[in-house]
Amino acid sequence: MDFFPVFLDIKNKPCLVIGGGEVATRKAGMVMQAGGRVTVVAPELSSTLKKLADTGEITHIAGKFQPSHLGEALLVIAATDDRAINQQVSAAAKALRIPVNVVDNPDLCSFIMPSVIDRSPLVVAISSSGVSPVLARMLRARLETLIPAAYGRLAQFAASFREQVKQHFIQQPMRRIFWEKILQGPVAEMVLAGQDQEARKALLQTLAADDGNAAPRGEVYLVGGGPGNPDLLTFRALRLMQQADVVVHDHLVSPAVLELVRRDAERIYVGKERDNHTMRQENINELLVRLAQEGKRVLRLKGGDPFVFGRGGEEIETLAANGIPFQVVPGITAATGVSAYAGIPLTHRDYAQSCVFVTGHLKDGSVNIDLTGIAKTNQTIVIYMGLLGLPTLCQELVAHGLPATTPAAIVQQGTTYQQKVITGTLATLPKLAVEAKMKPPTLIIVGDVVKLHDKLAWFKPEPIDGGSSFTTGQSK
Repeated sequence: MDFFPVFLDIKNKPCLVIGGGEVATRKAGMVMQAGGRVTVVAPELSSTLKKLADTGEITHIAGKFQPSHLGEALLVIAATDDRAINQQVSAAAKALRIPVNVVDNPDLCSFIMPSVIDRSPLVVAISSSGVSPVLARMLRARLETLIPAAYGRLAQFAASFREQVKQHFIQQPMRRIFWEKILQGPVAEMVLAGQDQEARKALLQTLAADDGNAAPRGEVYLVGGGPGNPDLLTFRALRLMQQADVVVHDHLVSPAVLELVRRDAERIYVGKERDNHTMRQENINELLVRLAQEGKRVLRLKGGDPFVFGRGGEEIETLAANGIPFQVVPGITAATGVSAYAGIPLTHRDYAQSCVFVTGHLKDGSVNIDLTGIAKTNQTIVIYMGLLGLPTLCQELVAHGLPATTPAAIVQQGTTYQQKVITGTLATLPKLAVEAKMKPPTLIIVGDVVKLHDKLAWFKPEPIDGGSSFTTGQSK
């Protein structure tokens, strides 16, 4: 984050606006809407500001800005078209450690004015860190259509029961579960429909039926986090990620996906990397059981799909044996997600009529999989976790009958903006991968479908954060 998001209480507090034009008018209006006492410094005022000054709703200081005008101001907004004055306001405010916003000059700001969706007491603020206010306003307009105006009434309704619910449920997790049930169920729909009396009765009935002293019921959500791009998460995955009390995650879960987990959820890393197993699988299974028995809603978040080389089956076997409720949410596995973003269809009637997924982990330098029946033409082979053993895997595939000229590709961080695609053949790919300094996570695709990459590669991200993303190699 470039800026720390915060909501500031300015009710009855002095706030200073520099400028008297239309932009200053809008900013002053927002400050007044939040309850701030506005003083405007400007030689002349817009008609709207003049009316407010004439009625005593704002204070007007006629003239140019002087540092002495800052006084006891809680925040300052500079909305002039004179950069020299804006710089003077910014420097003077920062010297006194007063938050300052200079319109359309993020380099002079210590805080940013967001686009706001007001459903008071529910308020949503959207910021582009000052780099693209129009984009923030466009996003605000889209969200305006998704958040009914009655949500403010719903928030006030919940506030009227807050203390009563707090006294009923001693344990905070039980309170959160209760409110999630209320705010996502029939009671909320009644409030949104204007049926407040019915909603109150229904909430009180639900509250009376809940034993506030009962231990919360634990559950495990086995969720596939996909190949890395958070846009590829399912709706159900995102909903469960937002309601879990604790998340147990692997190293293949991308930071962007992990960022979508509820912020106050406990996070436990149990990643298993080559020669660095944070926790044995048996211990992970036991951990899930223990956390659920403590009454927690546990999110077991895995990269890709939990049932494709994710050991999800082993984990739910243990849960079932211990009577722990669970649910499974599939994810887009690396094979389908990465191949699609690399422009390599796994099947194509002119090139491959079948596809097989294998894991490329090697044991003692040898291939730990039976390649009999796998190494054949007209079939696509997708190899997970095969980067380290790539030379051996390519040699063994040739030894089992595939031509050394068989097209092959390796994709690093597929579906993300750091995606890197290298194409070659079974004979050339190991060297090309070394030259390109490929690093995990990677996926290897072998078969004639790789020939289609040059024609179908639609996802060509430009590096936006210092990372690299490119496509190179040879497919002939």
